[in-house]
Amino acid sequence: MSTASPDAAVVEPAGLSAKQTQILRYLRENADDRTYFKSRLIADDLGLSAKEVGANMGPVADAAADIDVEKWGYSSGTTWMVTS
Repeated sequence: MSTASPDAAVVEPAGLSAKQTQILRYLRENADDRTYFKSRLIADDLGLSAKEVGANMGPVADAAADIDVEKWGYSSGTTWMVTS
């Protein structure tokens, strides 16, 4: 659960699937603490497969207006750079 104040509420973009919304919320909640995210670690935290995370990251990156998501590398799995 996010500890953001009510005035900091973010509206979820329309057109995202439930998985994509889940991934986007996860990235938003953790972007202040981390910059690099591995697909397999996101998957472990969300109960998804790394393949599901990777397949859904494109629409998430396109829909996210408040964070930037960039494919950063592929070393023992895909890494994503997320900045807010």
